[in-house]
Amino acid sequence: MDLRDEITYPTSDPEAAFALVVDPDFRAEVCEASHALDYDVSVDSHQDGSADVTVNRVMPADLPDAMKKMVGETVTIVQTEAWGAPGSDGARVADLLISIKGQPATMKGTIEMAPTGGQVVSTIAGDVKVAVPFFGKKIEPEIAKAIIAAIRVEQKTVRARLGG
Repeated sequence: MDLRDEITYPTSDPEAAFALVVDPDFRAEVCEASHALDYDVSVDSHQDGSADVTVNRVMPADLPDAMKKMVGETVTIVQTEAWGAPGSDGARVADLLISIKGQPATMKGTIEMAPTGGQVVSTIAGDVKVAVPFFGKKIEPEIAKAIIAAIRVEQKTVRARLGG
């Protein structure tokens, strides 16, 4: 299932927006705002300006009862972002992988962060897959809803930090 959404940073400076992406305190703030029961944030910045971000969070399984019986009361979500070095205009691209630990559910895609019209926009695009015969296609929209909800929480947290 295709998923596409955006996060808008109320700044024209791509470095200011990226500084949030690689700020462990900001990422922890997003985890707390999303009501994570537990979380761990890891950021590995490289000399060329690239960075690897990993966010592990334990979330309540906010799923229909039939699905909750399969996954339990909580899920551990692992999000990895492999950010490339900035382009001449400050734009960046990251490979994105979101997976649910111990479950056959993933989202593979990209995040493209670029200055646009006086602000910076991160476009998140990917493919949500649940590798369960017959039921996977029915579960994918639920996973996509949860990912979009997490993006909305991050957007609110960005605005709280940068204004706008």
